[in-house]
Amino acid sequence: MTAIKFCGLRTLEDVQAINEILPEYVGFVFAPKSKRRVTPAKAAQLRNALSKKISAVGVFVDEKSSAVAELLNAGTIDAAQLHGNEDDDYIKNLRNLTRKPIIRAIKIRTADDIEAAQNSAADFVLIDAGAGDGKIFDWTFAKSLRREYFLAGGLTVANVADAIELLHPFAVDVSSGIESGGRKDFDKMTAFAAIVRANF
Repeated sequence: MTAIKFCGLRTLEDVQAINEILPEYVGFVFAPKSKRRVTPAKAAQLRNALSKKISAVGVFVDEKSSAVAELLNAGTIDAAQLHGNEDDDYIKNLRNLTRKPIIRAIKIRTADDIEAAQNSAADFVLIDAGAGDGKIFDWTFAKSLRREYFLAGGLTVANVADAIELLHPFAVDVSSGIESGGRKDFDKMTAFAAIVRANF
């Protein structure tokens, strides 16, 4: 069954809605330039309200590995998702500080990017067109990827079934596709989850 990750939670209202839908993962964005950024204190508050059935993922861009490990080891997040220039040496260093899972986000523009995703030292890879810009990449590239991955980039209720049918990803990751006016939309989240669960 394809797992679901709702990314960019910011409010207790978001968490209350999420707890009804129960996706497998949610994302807290710590990247300073993101409009969905939350502070570590806010993330801890949201995590405390989040169902224990849901894994929380922290999204980082070129953050110090010690700061990432601190949030992981404190239990604020269950996994780290790396969206910057973090390489395999960074991942190795982070693994020396924590045993929690690491997800490496890789922008897919060519077949060479798929090879980079295949060879990443991370526990999982997340393949995307950009950095949360809601765009779709050429999904046919992903058909050659032979490891479990999160599929992101422009997913909505209108196309997620097609993505699952074509690629059978480990998980689908959505943020802007479940928002209205820049805020999480309960109806869109509910519909998105229903489509994914009907197409496993």
